[in-house]
Amino acid sequence: MRGAVVTPEPGARSKQRQELIEELRHTLVRVLHLRCDPDEIDPDAPLFGTGLGLDSIDALELVVAVKKRFDLPVDDVDEGLRPLRSLNHLVDLVLEKRGGEA
Repeated sequence: MRGAVVTPEPGARSKQRQELIEELRHTLVRVLHLRCDPDEIDPDAPLFGTGLGLDSIDALELVVAVKKRFDLPVDDVDEGLRPLRSLNHLVDLVLEKRGGEA
C-alpha cells in the first residue's frame, strides 16, 4: 500500500533495541573513559548521580558522540535532560529520531 507506514515486527524492534543498548554501552565506556565493562551498565540505572555518576561535561561529550554516530539532531531545547536519564531513555531518543518506535 502506497504511503503506508511499515512498523517492524515486535521481535525485530526488540533486537534493534538490544543492539542499540549494546552499542551505546560501548560508546559510554569509550567516549567517557569509564572504568567498567560495558555489560555492567544497567540500561535502567541513572546516568547521573548515584548511577554512573556522570557530570555536565560527560553529558555534553555523550550528546556530541550520539549526534555524530547516529547523525541525529539531539540539540532540541525541548528535550532537556530527559533523554539522558538512563541508557534506555537514550535508546528511546535514538529510535524516535530515526523514525522508529521507542
